[in-house]
Formats: sequence, C-alpha cells, structure tokens
Amino acid sequence: MYTAYCRTFQSSMRMGMKLMNWRKPDLLQGENTILKLPVLIQKLNLKTVLIITDEGINKLQLMDSLLEEMHEQNIEFVIYSKTVPNPTFTNIEEALALYYLHDCEGIIAFGGGSPMDCAKAVAARIAQPTKSIPDLKGLFKVRKEMPPFFAVPTTAGTGSEGTIAAVVSNSDTHEKFAIMDPVLIPHYAVLDPVLTVNLPPHITSTTGMDALTHAVEAYIGKSNTEETRKYAREAVILIFKYLLRAYEDGSDMKARAEMQRASYLAGLAFTRAYVGYVHAIAHTLGGFYQIPHGFANAVILPHVLRFYGESATKPLAELANIVGIGSITDSDERKAQLFIEEIEALNRKMNIPSKIKGIINRDVPVMVERAIQEANPLYPVPRILNEEELFYLYQIIQE
Repeated sequence: MYTAYCRTFQSSMRMGMKLMNWRKPDLLQGENTILKLPVLIQKLNLKTVLIITDEGINKLQLMDSLLEEMHEQNIEFVIYSKTVPNPTFTNIEEALALYYLHDCEGIIAFGGGSPMDCAKAVAARIAQPTKSIPDLKGLFKVRKEMPPFFAVPTTAGTGSEGTIAAVVSNSDTHEKFAIMDPVLIPHYAVLDPVLTVNLPPHITSTTGMDALTHAVEAYIGKSNTEETRKYAREAVILIFKYLLRAYEDGSDMKARAEMQRASYLAGLAFTRAYVGYVHAIAHTLGGFYQIPHGFANAVILPHVLRFYGESATKPLAELANIVGIGSITDSDERKAQLFIEEIEALNRKMNIPSKIKGIINRDVPVMVERAIQEANPLYPVPRILNEEELFYLYQIIQE
C-alpha cells in the first residue's frame, strides 16, 4: 500500500510538472565570459547588486576581474562572503539584510553549490518576505518571481545554475532540506572554464562525482522525459570522458569546459526527473557532520545502485552501453554491474574512499527518518525503500 501511495503521488507530480513554466537560464559560455556579465547587468539597468560567495573564493581572488569590470561599468555592488558549506539560516538572513540595506536590485551567486544555495534562498525570501526559511521548505512555496539572478559556478558539479532547488541547513536541528520552485531557476548563467582552473584536485573529483550522481539518479528514475534522458546521457558521456582528465591536469581547458557543460546538463536532467536515495542519505550526512555533499554522493552512489538490484538493471545497462562498458554479448545484469564497478574504479583513481568515516550509530535512526521523509513519496526511485532497508544502507557505507 505504501509503495502504491508513493507511485500514485509521483505519477500526479509527473503530470503536473508538464504544466509548469520551465525556463532555462540564458548562458554566457566560454573562456573569460565572466567579463561580459557587467555589460549584461548594465543593459538591465541594475544600479546595485548583491554578490553572494564564500571566503575561499575571496582568498583565491577569483572575482577580481569581475569586480574590476563592474567598476568600469559603474555598477555598485556589495559582497556577502560568509557562506559556509551547507549554508545556514544565519547565512541567508545576513545576506538578505545586506540586500535591503544597500537597496540592491539583483543577485550574483559566485562559487560552488553553497553560495548558489544561499543566494537562491535569499532570492526566495525576497520574493516571499513574510515567509521564514522553514515556511519555504518543499515544493512550490515561493511562486513569486525573484529578482534578476546571475549564477556563476566555479565548480563543475552542482548544476545549480539550471535547477529549481536551494538546499539549506538548520544549525540547531542538523536538518538539511530543499526549497524547490521553478521560479528559483537563475535568469542567467556564466559557464567560464577559467574560473575552475585553480580548483584543488579533491574538489574537482568530488564535484564531478556530484554531477555524475545527478545524471545517474535522474536517468534511472521513473519520472523521466525524452528531454531529461537526453540531458542525462550526454552528461554521463562527458563525465566519463573528461572528469579524470580535469582531475589529473587542472589546466586542461577543454576538460574544464566540458565538465562545466556536463554539470549544467545533469542539473537540467535532475531538476525535472529528480534524484534518489543517494542524495537523501548524503543530505543527512551533510546536516549532521558537515560532510561535503559531492564527497558523500561519490561514496554512496555505487552502494545504492548495487542495492537497487534488478529494479535499476535496464537503465544502468543503457548507460554502460553509451560509455562503451562491457561487450555486446554481456547481459543487462552484467553491464549494470560493470557500470557500477567503473564508478568505483573512477573513485579509486581520484583517491575517493569506498566508505565514510565518522558516522555515529546513535544518529542513524534520526538520519533514516529524515532520509525517508525527503525521498518518499517525492523521489521516483527505481525501488521504494523502507526504514529497515535505509538503516542497512547506512551500515554498509560507514567505515
């Protein structure tokens, strides 16, 4: 009965999603396209913008060229750089206060997933000023248009520049949850591979595996469209071809650019087709232990795919085919297994472990409950899992 309820809910959501307005961001793509952003902002007649980033971006001086060009174009800006991994309510409210204090008219999210999430949550609060962050939790709680929003990803992983979601954390309860609404899709996105060249190898690897998780979970789910399958397939092909190259040689501009595109495409796929239990579990680990999201996804992904068993065999075999894993004589079961093993091999080559340290057993029941709440009934996963099965997964992923 419970599975039937989940599938009925997902079917209704799939039908309803077809009626939504799914805009895509206008893209600025290519080397040094960040320098075109101030001209665009000026054309939109925005006098002052809020830039939301983090301390790491500040220290790397990645924004210097943008800020210089902003000065040249006489665009005022204020910077909020206190965003932490798994952005908190405090981050959001502090940045929101700056937006109002300086009479800002637009928002630039500059950085990885955390600045993106923080900026989207700020935009949601601006659109719905009488609602708190917890009030906006879940689906379709924003509904009013946000200010002009410019996404500048400096990692190739989250795909947040094309998605409806902002993931935030409650520091008091250790809960990590999403605000999801199509109005949170950025209006503009800058895909400039130069901004990713100085990424440390471990950030390149884990954010890249985050993108792979998005694409795979979207593809094997039951709410795909022809369009989302196309996005997911292309993302998987690009990641298998270019992620290791980008990891081994951070200055490989071709690999950097293709990984940015892969991340963006994977974002387009999962924002319509959703993710699954890999993300539900990873979000709890981020909430409780501040484990980086991409790292958690990378470790968890093969474990969950293997646990799905035959329910995910056919789509995983299809992904194996498109990246050239296995032979024409192999069964679908064999190809699916080889695809999972290839993910594990990619992790090993990039020094990502197969287990996660630091999980405390007494926290697991609460994490299981929260993972179930996140995934069921929303995520159209290949197989609906119960609490006992989720508990088992937490056991096998921990070192």
